[in-house]
Amino acid sequence: MELADDSPAASPAASHGDSHGDSHGDSSANSPAVTQEPSEKEDFKLSLITWNVDGLDVENLPERARGLVKYLNLYKPDVVFLQELIDPYVHFLKKRFVSYLMIEGAEEGYFTGMLLKKSRVTFVESEIVPYRTTKMRRNLLVVIVDGQKLCLMTSHFESCKANAKERMNQLHVVKWRFKHAPDDVTVVFGGDTNLRDAEVTKVGLPATVCDVWERLGKQEHCRYTWDTSANNNKKASYPVRFRFDRIYLRPAVRRGVPRLAPDHMALVGLEKLDCGRYTSDHWGIYCTFSAE
Repeated sequence: MELADDSPAASPAASHGDSHGDSHGDSSANSPAVTQEPSEKEDFKLSLITWNVDGLDVENLPERARGLVKYLNLYKPDVVFLQELIDPYVHFLKKRFVSYLMIEGAEEGYFTGMLLKKSRVTFVESEIVPYRTTKMRRNLLVVIVDGQKLCLMTSHFESCKANAKERMNQLHVVKWRFKHAPDDVTVVFGGDTNLRDAEVTKVGLPATVCDVWERLGKQEHCRYTWDTSANNNKKASYPVRFRFDRIYLRPAVRRGVPRLAPDHMALVGLEKLDCGRYTSDHWGIYCTFSAE
């Protein structure tokens, strides 16, 4: 399957008033982040988007992929966590975003991936951590970047209510990574966790780790990332709302090392495309961090 890129999708930029990109792919070559030397303060900032793009749903996929392009051009995040990628989707994004490095969590089927803005973070190494008891071929993608001493992690935890035990096992793996990361490294995890709050309570997170949505005041407008009452992509027969997509942060804990803290979160992908569907059945999360 090929994802053609020659016809425009509906622009999601309209509701933001100021479009920072166009529909023809990666416009970051004209971004101040590229044309100007970043200040020392900017070096301790981070912006990211995490999004399950639902690549397994091939209906209107080319237009929906172009919708993703528009959002990435609008927000120009330093890092993008993606879930439910398929190979044609990856090739499409690589062609459109040459100023980003794509790291993939697998080579076949559906999988996670990361886009790293080359002008903001420098790739060092990546690791794919298997979940030994998954029945859905899920794993944890870990990427180390230099410059800001960041450990970035994304995953797509086991789906469906009945798989709570496996989801908690997978959260334990992420928890271990948080606990054992060097104390001068900032660790950020984001992805489609499929978690229910009770499951997180049972596992327990280290005291040094925060749920970014909770840290920013549990704002209701960005609570539910999978909401069939507002998103018709799955044509659900009854409305359900969950906070499946989450971002967790463990700032560097060593004294004298800059500590990143979240300062903004918003849902993205809320605008319907010309095809009458949304970019994904999930809303994406846009989040920014700065030094305390």
